[in-house]
Amino acid sequence: MERWLTGAPSPTPTPDALRDAFRWSERRKVAKTATVSLQSNTYNVDASLVGRQVELVFDPFDLTDIDVRSGGRSFGKAIPYQITRHAHPKAKPETPAAAPPAPTGIDYLRLIDTERTKELGRRINYEVFLPGQDQPTPAIDLSEESS
Repeated sequence: MERWLTGAPSPTPTPDALRDAFRWSERRKVAKTATVSLQSNTYNVDASLVGRQVELVFDPFDLTDIDVRSGGRSFGKAIPYQITRHAHPKAKPETPAAAPPAPTGIDYLRLIDTERTKELGRRINYEVFLPGQDQPTPAIDLSEESS
């Protein structure tokens, strides 16, 4: 303690140096697509690093700021990989039709509903279950009503 008190004031670290002291570091091999994986996330790195081992320096609570280092040199930041739709550069984009087709005036849902109602009327005869019915009555045929 005496030696500490007699010495000159010790230098205090800068906020950046202090932040760097508590960052984590992991080594990864860069894939052929110039990407690395860290904690189940994929990041783009400099294409010149393909096939090489790199050191990723990061704050474990903020994976948006990852420094990429190789051979004691900094190679910038790792950028989160964005999945996009791939298209050939010479491919022309699809153009939507100029105008939607004219409506036919046919109500397809009503046709399906009518047909289903007819089918149910032929199959199920609920009148049989009414009290006081001794003899089953014939099933109601809705086809005569709709015509």
